[in-house]
Amino acid sequence: MKTTLDIHDELLRRAKRHAKETGRPLRAVIEDGLRRVLAPRALDRRYKLPDLRAGDPEAPDPLERYSWPELREMIYGDPGTR
Repeated sequence: MKTTLDIHDELLRRAKRHAKETGRPLRAVIEDGLRRVLAPRALDRRYKLPDLRAGDPEAPDPLERYSWPELREMIYGDPGTR
């Protein structure tokens, strides 16, 4: 089907340059661009992290009994010794 479009001059120059560099007709480059824009988006689905927990998921969290300062101390050690 034939149609007429108004395309920004610089965008058209880039499309023509790309077509020439890839040895394809301008029509094919424009059609590919439209296909990409109109394709269903598989990336719209949110990524779900795999469950890599170890141990019994029903067991109590062994870190719940510690406060944040206590956990920080266990991880980083005494801040005064640095």
